[in-house]
Amino acid sequence: MRKYKGVIITLAILLLLVLLWFFFIRKKKEPVSFETAKPEYGKISTSVTATGTIQPVDTVAVGTQVSGTIKYIYVDFNSKVKKGQLLAELDKDLFQAQVDQFRSNLLVAQTNLSYNENNYQRQAALYKTGAISKADYDIATNQLGQAKATVSSVNAQLKSALKNFSFTEIYSPTDGVVLNRNVSVGQTVAASFSTPTLFVIAKDIKKMQVEASVDEADIGNVRDSQRVTFTVDAYLEDVFNGKVQEIRLQPAVSSNVVTYNTIINAPNDDLKLMPGMTANVTIFTAENDNALLLPVKALKFRPDSSMLSDYYIKSAVGRGQRPQKDTTGKTFQSEPKIGTSNYVWVLKGDTLVQRHIRTGLNDNTHIEVLKGLTTDDIVVLGVNAPGTPVATGSSGSSPFMPRMGGGRRR
Repeated sequence: MRKYKGVIITLAILLLLVLLWFFFIRKKKEPVSFETAKPEYGKISTSVTATGTIQPVDTVAVGTQVSGTIKYIYVDFNSKVKKGQLLAELDKDLFQAQVDQFRSNLLVAQTNLSYNENNYQRQAALYKTGAISKADYDIATNQLGQAKATVSSVNAQLKSALKNFSFTEIYSPTDGVVLNRNVSVGQTVAASFSTPTLFVIAKDIKKMQVEASVDEADIGNVRDSQRVTFTVDAYLEDVFNGKVQEIRLQPAVSSNVVTYNTIINAPNDDLKLMPGMTANVTIFTAENDNALLLPVKALKFRPDSSMLSDYYIKSAVGRGQRPQKDTTGKTFQSEPKIGTSNYVWVLKGDTLVQRHIRTGLNDNTHIEVLKGLTTDDIVVLGVNAPGTPVATGSSGSSPFMPRMGGGRRR
């Protein structure tokens, strides 16, 4: 009896230790819980980003057609000018001298013409009476013609000199604002081979444009009239709006990167935008203001074996089969295949049901659901239980998905 007494005490102690471990020390398994979300209606868009430079819509380069020395300048940077306003003057002395010279030459030519007209009339009267020969008459006729031609030539030279004289005064061709002044008083400008630019005038600085460089990988999604927002470093808290106006087909290559100039109109009623500012542009290539949205992470969730003890797992796709019906009972195959085919898992009580859906726009945070879900569905985004991994592979990466038609809890 004494022999068994020690064994009994030992077993009792072991039993007591097991009970203590079971009730007080052992970590109880926490049930698996999920992070879920219901689809909601909202706005979604896809966009392309680029950088560009703000420029006036229309600028005019004002130059001079004659060479000379700048004598007067009447406007400066940022001056507002009207069409026909005098901007600057060249030194007129040489041009005035040419005008005076040709006027004198014209007087001489006109006097010579008057003499030859009178001489012709006398020679014509004498020729009719036979007092002079035909040769003398022809000489008088020729001299009259030469005198008339000389008057016409000198008169043309005078008109040219007067025109050049008028070019010494530089007028504004349009209403606008002077953006640039390239000359100073006393500077000599030469117009022998090309017209020098004296001023650059912006017609209307309330109408600006952004010349953005869009990468070749993104240009295929950009279209005319798409909505654009942009910011500038000078006003980081302000967001300016515009629209795509033109996509120029001439590419620009820099460091083996091909970009295309995209012109974006930018109203500037408050005059905050200045020429030359750098704009950070966002072009909205697609938008939907009333889309059924779901977090993108729902597409990455995959159930694993750790969930079988708490939930049924019901796959929508058997091995080698394609989904046939959505929640309304309509087959996807009988309708046009819009959007992209994807799968999500819907929580119904203690059952995880795989659901085939069609998706549209994706902004990397939310995705547009075109078919397969309603606002009442509870979609699983991930696992909340600590230490439980969330698989992010493809649908074929989980051994349960192609085989299970409805697993039972263990």
